Amino acid sequence: MSEVTGSIEQATPRSGWQRFWDRGGCWRAFLFAVLYIAVYLGLGQLVGLTGLGPDSGEELLDSSGTVFFGLLLPILVMSLLLVAFLSTMRWRREVFGPQPVAGRPWMWVAVVLVLVPVVLHLVATDWSSYDVTVILTVFALGLCIGFAEEVLTRGVAVTMLRRAGYREKAVMVLSSLLFAFLHASNLVSGQDLLTVGTTVVYAFGFGTMMYLSMRVTGSIVPAILLHAATDPTTILATGGIDTHGTNAGSEALVAFAGTFNVVFIAMAVLAIFLVSGRVGKPAVARG
Repeated sequence: MSEVTGSIEQATPRSGWQRFWDRGGCWRAFLFAVLYIAVYLGLGQLVGLTGLGPDSGEELLDSSGTVFFGLLLPILVMSLLLVAFLSTMRWRREVFGPQPVAGRPWMWVAVVLVLVPVVLHLVATDWSSYDVTVILTVFALGLCIGFAEEVLTRGVAVTMLRRAGYREKAVMVLSSLLFAFLHASNLVSGQDLLTVGTTVVYAFGFGTMMYLSMRVTGSIVPAILLHAATDPTTILATGGIDTHGTNAGSEALVAFAGTFNVVFIAMAVLAIFLVSGRVGKPAVARG
């Protein structure tokens, strides 16, 4: 039945909306990211107007409510909107199905490199300083972040780049740059330029690790789960978002885990010379 449904979907004429995004390319991927950021920031502003969110960034982890309204709700809505977009485009199989180009054994290094700081953060966290509801909400937040950001950058963006005929080296670099670009929006939340700039650079390295993880495992799902484990463990260990809060755990372990950001960048640079391959450019259906 699924094969018949797939054949019917492929034979159905594409709408103007679908044909526009089907053509893919770098500028469409970045346009989509800009739209994503605009809607996400708009949602954050709406939550702020309700008065349900925290009064300041220092209060984000005070309760499950501040985490939910201050962080989780906007990214949850964005996750649902991304699912809706994939449905309108009929790209769900393309994004969540098997990768069309095989990975290489050396790419498993990226998976290991991402897991090490996750474990270090788990050990470093001062669990007694958090209410259990806060911990559960932060991990729910991590799942939403992992889903939304991976579907956007390793799902939608990668699909657009591949549809435009880009080689995998360019797909990796451009999708990682787009992931880094997402974090530049932290300037709007009041973070200082140095912190945001550092985060953007580190995000490029981490984004490359996610691309390699997707390639070597053959699916975007492991990348989503790795990302979903990274953010909450980092937040709980450091006691804040891109900063150290009053609930920060072991400084030595947190600092050691932080050095892997540099390792990610080094691995990303190396990957630029090693990644190869290309997915055939699909024909754009007319309707």
